[in-house]
Amino acid sequence: MTQIDEMACNELVEVVTEYLEGTLGEDDRRRFEAHLEECPYCADYVEQFRETIAVTGSLTLESIAPERRAALLESFRGWRDRGE
Repeated sequence: MTQIDEMACNELVEVVTEYLEGTLGEDDRRRFEAHLEECPYCADYVEQFRETIAVTGSLTLESIAPERRAALLESFRGWRDRGE
């Protein structure tokens, strides 16, 4: 049996989108799923992420008011630079 390097919670958060989109590499996917088996907090996080996607999946660009869309996009601009 091969030893799998443990995935930390903060690493899981960084790759959750790739996991849900099916683009996470095989080794990282195994690490991700092994972490979910051991961490109820991350398992809840991923489930909440799935629910959010399901609810917002029906949104269209046209269904969002232009001022709301602009405010949302602005809130995410430069978030990495702010250290958030």
